[in-house]
Amino acid sequence: MHLAEMSWTDARDADADVALLPVGSTEQHGPHAPLGVDALSAAAIAEAGAEATDESVVVAPTIPVGIAEEHRAFDGTMWVREDAFRAYVGDAARSLADTFDRVVVVNGHGGNTDALRELCGRITRDGDGYAVTYTWFDAVDTDLPLGHGGAVETSLVLHLHPELVDEESYEEARTGMGEAFGDFVGGTNMAYDFDEFAEAGNVGDPSEASAEAGEALLADAAAALADVIAAATDR
Repeated sequence: MHLAEMSWTDARDADADVALLPVGSTEQHGPHAPLGVDALSAAAIAEAGAEATDESVVVAPTIPVGIAEEHRAFDGTMWVREDAFRAYVGDAARSLADTFDRVVVVNGHGGNTDALRELCGRITRDGDGYAVTYTWFDAVDTDLPLGHGGAVETSLVLHLHPELVDEESYEEARTGMGEAFGDFVGGTNMAYDFDEFAEAGNVGDPSEASAEAGEALLADAAAALADVIAAATDR
């Protein structure tokens, strides 16, 4: 069930205890991948998780902008400050908790992770409802390196939206990729923004990606999300 397609009376009468709130980002993922990788991934995994679970759930509209200031040097990237993100997403989740007993935030962007954990904890501790965050790439089992706009994310998009991946730009992505998420000296990341260590914007080589791997990643992520939904329902 999609919340945006329901009337308010449908929502009132829905036999659903859990609402899924996809949260992503609109940010660069290298020259080969769309800016919407994280939002598209979160939405698709929420949908697949809803289909994979035996529980009755509602999928809320995707929040497409997140904490991504570190990508600001790359054109098209959108970002909000952490306090604005916490306030907006927190209130969105609280509003879902007015109707549904449990809220699972389905996260597609690493930069959102800490803030989502904090705001879900605050919602729960304040008694506004029970909320928990699920980050899909922390749950999947794959031999592909995660990176950023690397083989894992590119595989998922190749499966979901192959027309949005520019495979002719793989070479540019490979030659300009970052090797790590920062510039580390003595265990300290000296960099704040991605352009300081990844000329093309991506971390990792996307050329290992495949639609077949993306299909497996989606199934794995959906199964893990179904487990989280079941656990949230039991709390």
